[in-house]
Amino acid sequence: MTEAIFWKEGVVYQIYPRSFMDSNGDGIGDLQGIISKLDYLKELGVGIVWLSPVYKSPNDDNGYDISDYQAIMDEFGTMEDWEQLLHGLHERGIRLIMDLVINHSSDEHAWFEESRKSKDNPYRDYYIWRTGKPDGSEPNNWLSFFGGSAWQYDEATDEYYLHLFTKKQPDLNWENPKLRKDVYDMMNFWMEKGIDGFRMDVVNCISKADDLPSVPGGEKYAWGGEFFLCGPRIHQYLKEMNEQVLSKYDVMSVGEMPGVSPEQALEFTNADNKEVNMVFQFETMDIDSAEGGKWNFKPWKLADLKAVTSKWQYGLNDKGWNSLYLNNHDQPRMVSRFGNDTIYRKESAKLLATFLHTLQGTPYIYQGEEIGMTNVKFDSIGDYKDVESLNFYNESVNERGIDPDKAMASIYVKGRDNARTPMQWNDSEQAGFTTGQPWIGVNPNYKTINVEESLQDPDSIFNYYKKLIELRRQYPIMVYGSYDIVMKEHEQIYAYTRVLGEENWLVMLNFSDQDAQFTLPEALGQHSEGNELIISNYSDVIQTSMNEVQLRPYEARVYKLS
Repeated sequence: MTEAIFWKEGVVYQIYPRSFMDSNGDGIGDLQGIISKLDYLKELGVGIVWLSPVYKSPNDDNGYDISDYQAIMDEFGTMEDWEQLLHGLHERGIRLIMDLVINHSSDEHAWFEESRKSKDNPYRDYYIWRTGKPDGSEPNNWLSFFGGSAWQYDEATDEYYLHLFTKKQPDLNWENPKLRKDVYDMMNFWMEKGIDGFRMDVVNCISKADDLPSVPGGEKYAWGGEFFLCGPRIHQYLKEMNEQVLSKYDVMSVGEMPGVSPEQALEFTNADNKEVNMVFQFETMDIDSAEGGKWNFKPWKLADLKAVTSKWQYGLNDKGWNSLYLNNHDQPRMVSRFGNDTIYRKESAKLLATFLHTLQGTPYIYQGEEIGMTNVKFDSIGDYKDVESLNFYNESVNERGIDPDKAMASIYVKGRDNARTPMQWNDSEQAGFTTGQPWIGVNPNYKTINVEESLQDPDSIFNYYKKLIELRRQYPIMVYGSYDIVMKEHEQIYAYTRVLGEENWLVMLNFSDQDAQFTLPEALGQHSEGNELIISNYSDVIQTSMNEVQLRPYEARVYKLS
């Protein structure tokens, strides 16, 4: 049995502060708003809070463009507020991990303001500057994550700087040891304040290929991930960061890593390598994307979910560690995407929760997931705030002449603002989020889907989450048990076992809106009778025999086998 480790055994709750709770009526969530809801988090039972960025920022990408890493954004409050939040969490036995954005800064950061002044400025090499091609065009043809060129021309010094995200998010130059030292000093500043770790934004982008080559094929702009995802010195930098910062404290680290494979993740998360504890992979998030990226969506298939999940469960077993999530601030709401947010909203939300909390790894809950919040469909593009969605709409409709309804259909399904509508606290105006005008519209279904309603209903999604979290504390098998898929080919049911020592659990999940037949495989034949039901999302289950089990739409059952 592995030694007990808080980041393996805890459940993480992600707070997107702008949309969580507003304390002063300006329509923007803030730190005092979060403080007012700490007892709610304690009631749910989570052990760790991941706080999306609260640092000083001009908010070109909602705080993921940082202009001062050691100050708090005015809209969110003060450093005193932040310290009160940390104290309030710790008082309730909840740890805090901060969101660290160190692939890029804001163009309003003092480092960049200096860097752009002249080619011989001491901060010039804190960023990635290059001269254009002889015809004056960009140094290479890389496409930015948010569309268009990844280069921005800057007249002052007649050079381009690299920005893999928006042009107000210039990439930091990790080749520069002075920059790295400043980053580690900043991380230690937060560690000394008593935080419990970092979630690291797109951290596998920090090492770029030497000479920054163009993507072959002659396209004007092309996806250049092969040259900046898990680049040549990524392991060197993460080992150095671990040595200079992480290894000195009892903390957790999770790296967001687009495009990473289980083999690569194993290298990052194997404790012997001293890099990070776990990674966020994106393969699960891509099962409903057709060729051409996230906006070209297609219906997802259970076979694909099984294949990707199994690959990661087997791939990291014993040596690495999985992060378990189906939504966050960058993804649509999971009950709308992977469940059924109309007829079977409660059942499918509970099924998805059962799935995430019975795999090997650390489950992440995104605010509102625990009450079954859904995607939103605003009337017009003018109601949307997310820079990625707005860029996509502009490029599709205004530059390529695509039908606006088609572009909106993609935003409805995949847009990041689905996750960013205000937290629904009660059925009063603006869902109890603010007494003012919210920075983004509230989902109109707040009258029926809200925290107050959930706390009063014993059968609510919230109370089901609470039970799953409590079970995780009781049963180490939920954390450490090995995973093995059962009935791999079944088109409706996803079933698997978890095994720890002599203990054996069977999880059966009907991922469809039709009844489904579970037949006990021969390999588990000895467990046909006398099994103990651990949890189910239908309240009337009494069956303990296993040979034939009829599962209702979106039914989830977990059995401890005899």
